[in-house]
Amino acid sequence: VQLQASGGGSVQAGGSLRLSCAARSERFFSTYVMGWFRKVPGKEREFTATISRSGTATYYADSVKGRFTVSRDNAKNTVYLQMNSLKPEDTAVYYCAAGSRGAPRSYFTSGYDYWGQGTQVTVSS
Repeated sequence: VQLQASGGGSVQAGGSLRLSCAARSERFFSTYVMGWFRKVPGKEREFTATISRSGTATYYADSVKGRFTVSRDNAKNTVYLQMNSLKPEDTAVYYCAAGSRGAPRSYFTSGYDYWGQGTQVTVSS
């Protein structure tokens, strides 16, 4: 599965961004649990959000709960991360991932088999 993340950029605190992650030429996108992780230099990749195969179940890290929303469009082979009320501490490279394991394995990087290339999000104060 080839994943292409996009939508990152620079924004001021309180602003919003929408990340997209498209699975190219993937007939079985709807069979994958999708997740978003983020990484800052010197730290491990951190769980951000995950969404079930059908999109009916979502889970979030406490640090983003109430501000971020994960969704998916299986007809377009795309998963999204809507990020509102952004804070400087949200600055990171954001990665999307696809896997076959649901919660709670989907809270961990080991729960995923395929990763996108990452997109930089920078939030200034």
